[in-house]
Amino acid sequence: MTGQHRIVVLGAGYAGLTAARALAKKTRDTQITVVDGRAEFVQRVRLHQEAAGQSVKRLDLRKSLARKGIEFIQARVTDLDPERKIVAIDGEWTIHYDTLVYALGSQADRHAVPGAAEHAKFVATAEDVTELSGQIVIVGSGPTGIELATELAESQPDSPITLLGSEDPGAWLSPRAHAAIRAALTRLGVEIRSGAKVVEVLPDALRLADGTLVPAATTVWTTGFTVPDLARRAGLAVADDGRIRTDDTLRSISHPDIYAIGDAALMTGVDGRPLRMACATAIPAGQYVVGAIAARARGRDPEPMAGRYLAQCISLGRHDAVLQVVKADDTPTNTVFTGRIGVVLKELIVRGTAFTVGLR
Repeated sequence: MTGQHRIVVLGAGYAGLTAARALAKKTRDTQITVVDGRAEFVQRVRLHQEAAGQSVKRLDLRKSLARKGIEFIQARVTDLDPERKIVAIDGEWTIHYDTLVYALGSQADRHAVPGAAEHAKFVATAEDVTELSGQIVIVGSGPTGIELATELAESQPDSPITLLGSEDPGAWLSPRAHAAIRAALTRLGVEIRSGAKVVEVLPDALRLADGTLVPAATTVWTTGFTVPDLARRAGLAVADDGRIRTDDTLRSISHPDIYAIGDAALMTGVDGRPLRMACATAIPAGQYVVGAIAARARGRDPEPMAGRYLAQCISLGRHDAVLQVVKADDTPTNTVFTGRIGVVLKELIVRGTAFTVGLR
């Protein structure tokens, strides 16, 4: 790049950190700034462990990024003016950019049903997590709900744990993976309630669509995510859920100086369908976008991103796990690893993501 080109990365999650660290390696004559409201990075894929009382590593963002020559600003991003190419933090218009990488991620949908924001607990961000104990009902039978239920049941064998969801835990995976997840939940004493739709969270219960009340001393909501409304307010082209619409090089379709990656971006896979919100999506996107930025800086058109998957992995406590090998479009194959080998593979993958973002 010629001259001092300023690249600003909004968000220090999996996508933002991956992009920032790779940009520091692969670009020259650039000033790279990362902005995030948090001083530390904590792996989202380990938050269920923290909720069960385990110690989870944290990354000091300022120190880690400074070692790579990257400026870090701890502040809340409040506004974006894409016409003037300027970002407001904590209400002040102070950060100018030439290229913006928008990676503000997602948070729990606290308003999915009445009462959720007031009476439920969440595990979507580090700020959400509190140590959980006692009689607990977990709403959502997706990966987060399964991992939280098994972790709590293993560490607190005398506490009643219920996993409640609209579908059976693991039903979207292959029959073998589905059966392994159900067997693990049953072995650990988790009560499974499938086909249940929650319509209201009460202080001490859940109301289902059929009117049934499910007692809950503690409700944990693990289903549904939302993204910040910053992009919509700034006038960027967004989908109905607020994610930034991107082209096949992860550039905003309305503002070509802005790239969007991670949960806050609407990225498509090999089949043209939106990619799921996951670190398995965020990290490859963070790696890809650096090549796209560098290619355009040299006057070349980058190759389109090939959004493809290799596996889905779900921990089932500290001593069991399922690793489901998937096709490029994320549909399950017949290859599944469970038990101890599943644990080893899952841990290797999680440690690999930590290494990518600088968490040793």
